[in-house]
Amino acid sequence: MKEREKLIVTGLVVLMLLAWLGFPLHHAHRFAGSLTGGVLGVTGAVLMLVPLAYLIVKRNRYLKQAITKYISMRTLLAWHIYAGVMGPILVILHSGHKYESLLGITLTAMTLLVVLSGFVGRYLMSSIAKEIRDKKAMLSDLQKKYDQAVVAVAANPVAAKRLQPFSNFYRRLISLCFSPQSVSSPSSLQEDSVTLIRLSGSVADMEYAIQSHETFKKWFAKWLKFHIAISFALYALMFSHVYYAVYFGLRWFD
Repeated sequence: MKEREKLIVTGLVVLMLLAWLGFPLHHAHRFAGSLTGGVLGVTGAVLMLVPLAYLIVKRNRYLKQAITKYISMRTLLAWHIYAGVMGPILVILHSGHKYESLLGITLTAMTLLVVLSGFVGRYLMSSIAKEIRDKKAMLSDLQKKYDQAVVAVAANPVAAKRLQPFSNFYRRLISLCFSPQSVSSPSSLQEDSVTLIRLSGSVADMEYAIQSHETFKKWFAKWLKFHIAISFALYALMFSHVYYAVYFGLRWFD
């Protein structure tokens, strides 16, 4: 289901970008003020307000308990995503590619930024979270195998003594440089010793990978705050646009 959602949303985001990139080829200066343009603009604006529902419900415990009796958070999130992409598509069509005023240009740029930041954060964050879970499961399995190898080597004093050159990073590096055969050849090290060395390296690599992913996850927590901040900036610009459109007249009634 998630893969299907990702595919559909990706297609909608591409459609939005294509609609925006059409401005060098198409200009309809009076379309935004026409009846069709007005309907597209109002519908798009309403759809762009729908994502607020998920944001408010998610952060209000009492409201969340009341709403989730009838609508799940997963459903609200789906509305948040689809409405958050469909609204901007209709708004861009409403513009008729008329980007002349500073407010209109800023509003369009902010709309694209909000959608793209939401899209990247939504699917990249979920991908990183999944990778962290998978790597932690792999690390747990490696640690079990490592513990078993430690017990096996500890039961053999000769094999344990042969591991002394690999007891720290620098000694291991020197041993690898000057006596490479001592690692790869079963005749110089018993199988359990070789397995222990390889497992220790695998565990270290996996721990480093998990730490790197956790760092990315922390950065994306900051991204969420950024996404919310620019979303409210977008709403402020959108309300300003609507106000001036009403103030200067609804031209389709002329």
